[in-house]
Amino acid sequence: QVQLVESGGGLVQAGGSLRLSCAASGRTFRRYAMGWFRQAPGKEREFVAAINWTGGSTYYADSVKGRFTISRDNAKNTVYLQMNSLKPEDTAVYYCAADSRRTGYVLGSRTYDYDYWGQGTQVTVSS
Repeated sequence: QVQLVESGGGLVQAGGSLRLSCAASGRTFRRYAMGWFRQAPGKEREFVAAINWTGGSTYYADSVKGRFTISRDNAKNTVYLQMNSLKPEDTAVYYCAADSRRTGYVLGSRTYDYDYWGQGTQVTVSS
C-alpha cells in the first residue's frame, strides 16, 4: 500500500514559479514510476510529467515541456514538480500518482497507468 500526499500549491502571478512535492509512504516507493497529472474545472484529468524509478528518465506533456521539471529523491520518498514560467492555463488541481503494477522503467501518460493517487493540491495562476 502506498499513500501519497501533495503539497506546495498556492496562488502565483503569471510568470512565477512553484515547486510541488509529493511525499510517499512505504519502502517500495523507490521501485515505482511516478507521475504528475492535473485537472482544471470542467475538464478531464490530464498528464503533466512522469519519471522512472531511478530518476534517469522523464517524460513531459507538450504543454509544459521546457517549463516544468519532474525529479525525485528516493532517500526522502519524495517526488517534485518544479513549475516555472507559469501561465493562467496551468491553473488546476495537481495530483501525483504511483505505478506499482509495472516495471519502474515504464513511463505512463494515462490515468489508468497509475494505481495510487494523492488527494491533490490547488495551483492558481493569476494573469
